[in-house]
Amino acid sequence: MSHANLGPPDLTGFDLRALPPAFHDNPYRWYAALREQSPVRTLPDGSVLLTRYRDCEAVYRDPRLFSSDKRAEFGPKYGVDSPLYQHHTSSLVFNDPPLHSRVRRLIAGALTARATDALEAGVTQWVDHLLDRMAVRAARGEPVDLIADFASAIPVEVIGNLLGVPQDERGPLRDWSLAILGALEPSLDAAQLALGHQAVTDFSAYLRQLVAQRRAQPGDPARDVLTRLVQGESGAQDQRLTESELVQNCIFILNAGHETTTNLIGNGLMSLLDWPEQKQLLVDQPELIEGAVEEFLRFESSNQLGNRISTAEAVVGGVTLAAGTRITLCIGAANRDPAVVADPDRLDLRRSPNRHLAFGYGPHQCVGMGLARLEGRVAIGRFLQRFPNYALAGPAVRGGRVRFRGYLSLGLRGL
Repeated sequence: MSHANLGPPDLTGFDLRALPPAFHDNPYRWYAALREQSPVRTLPDGSVLLTRYRDCEAVYRDPRLFSSDKRAEFGPKYGVDSPLYQHHTSSLVFNDPPLHSRVRRLIAGALTARATDALEAGVTQWVDHLLDRMAVRAARGEPVDLIADFASAIPVEVIGNLLGVPQDERGPLRDWSLAILGALEPSLDAAQLALGHQAVTDFSAYLRQLVAQRRAQPGDPARDVLTRLVQGESGAQDQRLTESELVQNCIFILNAGHETTTNLIGNGLMSLLDWPEQKQLLVDQPELIEGAVEEFLRFESSNQLGNRISTAEAVVGGVTLAAGTRITLCIGAANRDPAVVADPDRLDLRRSPNRHLAFGYGPHQCVGMGLARLEGRVAIGRFLQRFPNYALAGPAVRGGRVRFRGYLSLGLRGL
C-alpha cells in the first residue's frame, strides 16, 4: 500500500551500491523523492539514475545513442576472462545489433502470439497440478510456500519445455538462475561473485551436452527454441551463432523467463493480500485478470532496473550527459510516475489505460512478454479461484535485491 505517511527519505549520499535495509521493503519512497528532487541523479560512481517515465522512455527509444553493450562495465566488475563476463556480454539483453538482432529473431520465431497461445493448455495443466499438490500438502498439515511450491515451479517447467530440458535434469535450474542474475546487483560480495561464476560454468557444461544431443536429434523448430538456435548456426550467414553465443543465450532464456515470472506471480498474489478489496474484486470478476496482470506488472515490477550507456553527448531530462555515461533506468520509479499514472501508489485492477515499462520499451522490449503474461494470467487467476481465502502463515521473506524485486519465501495458510 501507499507509505506516503512515512515522509520522504533523506537522499544525501544516495547510492544503489549501499542502500539502507528499509529500501528493500519499500523502495518507492526513495523513488518518489528522487523523481521530485533529483530525477537525473548522478550517483557516487559517476553513473546516472533516471526515475521519470518520460526520461526512461526517451532512452529506450534511441538504441543508437543509448547502447545496451556493457563490456566496459562488466570487465572491471567480473574480470574479462571470467564466466560471468562471458555470459552477460554474449546474452541478448546486453548487446546491440548485429548479435541482438540475430538472436532475437531466432527466439521470437518460437514465441509468436500463435505459438504462445498454443502453450496455454499445457501451462494450465501444470498450474492445476501444482494447485492439487498444494491442496494435498495443506490438508496433511504440511507447510506450503507460494514461491517454492508454485510461483518458481511454473516458469522452470515452461522454459524447460521450450528448451527441451529433460524433466529429471531440471533440479539445478532455479539455483543457477538465481546465482547468475544475482551477480547483476549493483553491489556484490566475494561469495556472490564466486557463486555466479560457478553457476555459469556448471550451466554451460550442461548445455553443451544438451546442444550436442539436439544437433543429433533436432526437435520441432516451431516449438523448440533450442532447436531454432542450433539450426540457426547453419542457416544464413547473418544468423549464425558461435558455440559460446548459443550456450550463453540458452542460459539467458532460462534466466529471463524464470525469475521475472516467478516475481510477477508472487508479487501479484502478495499485492492482493495488501489490497483486500482488489482481491475480492478479482475473485468476484475473474474476467478482469488480463488487466490485473498489467497492474501487477506496473505496481511491483519484477525487474526494477535497466541499463544503457551513452554513445555520444546527450541531453536527458534537461541534463547534458557526456559520451560514455553509464545510465540506470529505474523502471520501478517510472511505473509510479504521477505525471503518467493517476494515484500511482494505489493498486487498481481496473486501471485503463495502463502505461508501464515492466518489459522495457523499443527494440529491446522483452521478447518473451507474451509468454510471461500468459503464465501470470493462468497462475494468478487459477490460484485465486482455487484458494480465495489464502493468507500468510508467517513473515514474508524478500529476495533482498535491488534489480529483481520479489520474494524468496511466502508461507501460506487458508488453502
